[in-house]
Amino acid sequence: MDQTIQLAFRIAIVWAAGFLLAVAVRALMPDQAGLTLTGHQGTLFIPFSRIGFWICLLAALTVTALVVGRAMLADIGWSSFH
Repeated sequence: MDQTIQLAFRIAIVWAAGFLLAVAVRALMPDQAGLTLTGHQGTLFIPFSRIGFWICLLAALTVTALVVGRAMLADIGWSSFH
């Protein structure tokens, strides 16, 4: 039970930090700076603030998956994960 609570706190901290960092990136980056992708039907402008926002959230999701995967491997008996 201790390990489950510790895992839940780690995941909550990672997600909170990810959201805070994503909001800070979105707030600090100007909307006029970004990437322009050109295609056959037109152009698409993607501001850096949105790219930073989604990268921060993707990082939080990745860390969550790694922490949960490590806990699952420890539960099935891999001793190097304790």
